[in-house]
Amino acid sequence: MTRRFDCSDASERAAGLREAVAAVRRGELVVLPTDTVYGVGADAFAPEAVARLLAAKGRGRNMPSPVLVGSPEGLDGLVEVTDRARELVKAFWPGGLTVVARHLASVDMDLGETGGTVAVRMPAHPVAIELLNATGPLAVSSANLTGHDSPQDCDAAQGMLGDSVAVYLDGGPTAAAVPSSIVDVTGEVPVLLRAGAIGAEALREVVPDLRER
Repeated sequence: MTRRFDCSDASERAAGLREAVAAVRRGELVVLPTDTVYGVGADAFAPEAVARLLAAKGRGRNMPSPVLVGSPEGLDGLVEVTDRARELVKAFWPGGLTVVARHLASVDMDLGETGGTVAVRMPAHPVAIELLNATGPLAVSSANLTGHDSPQDCDAAQGMLGDSVAVYLDGGPTAAAVPSSIVDVTGEVPVLLRAGAIGAEALREVVPDLRER
């Protein structure tokens, strides 16, 4: 049964987070607010849950899900962290920066056809951070059907994903519909794959040799 919680109310927020954590542990999906748009999340280490996420969105394995973490330290357990990645994370996390790094061979995750890389972000939203710190890394994609606009409120997310999601955490409207900027740090030179919440000029203040694709 789908449940929705108003996170502006302290008691509902606490109950919603408990239910969301339990749902993630059961391999179910949750919708959560972030600082960019609403996301739909699943246990990043449960392949069946990630497959459920992709199916709910109508998305194939050729479009693998990013991963959200609750702290900068969460990056170390997932990917090879280069000096450039650390510099960017220190400057822009939590916030609208996603880094694409090489997946650690020792970590068992199946997010789709990733080509050996993982896109990782730490969002700047208190509800998201609290959930992530309780669950560990989540595979999270925008809470929309593929081809539709990314939702800025819980109503829009629920209107698209409906009963495929076990728990909706309603944190009110998001601050902006601008997606995160994506920077590939797998090579010697950082590459801006998608311009978004953080502009190229701001990124170059940290990594001057940033290249735009």
